Amino acid sequence: MKVTSGAAPSWRSPVLILICGCALAAATFGPRAVLGLFTTPYTVERGFSLEMFSFAMAVQNLLWGMGQPFAGGLADRFGTMRVLTAGLLAYAAGLALMAYATDPITLSVGGGVLIGLGLSGCAFGLVLSAFSKLLPESKRGLAFGLGTAAGSFGQFLFAPLTSMLIRDIGWHSTLLVFAVMLLFLIPLTVVLATRPGEGSSTSGARAEDETFGRVLARAFAHRSYVLLVAGFFVCGFHIAFITIHLPKYLVEKGLDPAWGAWTLALIGLFNIAGSLGSGIIMNRLPKRYLLASIYFLRSIAIALFVLLPVTPVTALAFGAAIGFLWLSTVPPTSGLVALMFGTRWMGMLYGFVFFSHQVGSFVGLVLAGWTHGLTGTYDLIWALGILLGIFAAIVHLPIREQPAGTRAVPQPA
Repeated sequence: MKVTSGAAPSWRSPVLILICGCALAAATFGPRAVLGLFTTPYTVERGFSLEMFSFAMAVQNLLWGMGQPFAGGLADRFGTMRVLTAGLLAYAAGLALMAYATDPITLSVGGGVLIGLGLSGCAFGLVLSAFSKLLPESKRGLAFGLGTAAGSFGQFLFAPLTSMLIRDIGWHSTLLVFAVMLLFLIPLTVVLATRPGEGSSTSGARAEDETFGRVLARAFAHRSYVLLVAGFFVCGFHIAFITIHLPKYLVEKGLDPAWGAWTLALIGLFNIAGSLGSGIIMNRLPKRYLLASIYFLRSIAIALFVLLPVTPVTALAFGAAIGFLWLSTVPPTSGLVALMFGTRWMGMLYGFVFFSHQVGSFVGLVLAGWTHGLTGTYDLIWALGILLGIFAAIVHLPIREQPAGTRAVPQPA
């Protein structure tokens, strides 16, 4: 039985929904994406080790992932507006506490716990879930691409802005400016509000008969969903390591810190094109092949970057290449979740896929801090990133692109 989606109020046109959702995605992803620019001033002024700062960021990524299925489930059950608002408040509180942290525990609570849980309730995962419920299926691929690209635009916008603000007003005040900005986003949540139980399901069960436990049991009994969860681990490993540690890696190779900011900005700029392109073509090509290609090309880009001399040119070239492949995994990944299970529980089921992503982020950051402290280089992490990219490419190939519970129809030779 299909659970139909109610029509949104007349004032909420698809264009308005897209604009407000994209604004939320950009403004919530932007500050988080440039926290690597705070590594050097934070560790120098506070006297924290790189391992301490990296651990706090790892906690943030892990709790973002752990909180995402619960935030998504609450939004699926009770609507998105309250969850988005709570997420923005927690995110702002975490940035403010991070600005005043004078010890590793406070840093981990503010920059790790509060920001991580806040992101789980207000970042693009919830925005994409709202898009899936509020917009018609014909616009879903483009909407997923636009929502993901908006997050990248936030990274592109906030990288040079953050570098300038840290230089002009200091890193403490920069964090507080970002916290206040998040509070001004709360009115946008009204436009993305969904009704309790809104969306469609492929299970055939009535909405009132579908519980969290039954939905999860059905999802994790589906082999293609499990493969999707496993592959997204690698995406998190790549993105968190590069976001937090690439600026320091470039400084260690003799480049000015400004090149780290511009490289992160270029990643965000080129990911706009990558995410939009991925969202557009995901309905024209098999999504599993698209994902396998993205991960394999990531491995090639990383290998070329670490083998060539590190210069401003190679750093920017790497930023452009890896940016094009950065979050282009999100539209086909979320599209596969919606195809397999419908949109009724999109927030929760995509949340568990994203949890795997954030476990990968946690592992990447912890290993990066630990191996750098042990060896003084990032060589082992770069090598592991190459191997994991190849692994992810292989894992996505057996995925079946069909609703869960249906059998594949044999095709004539």
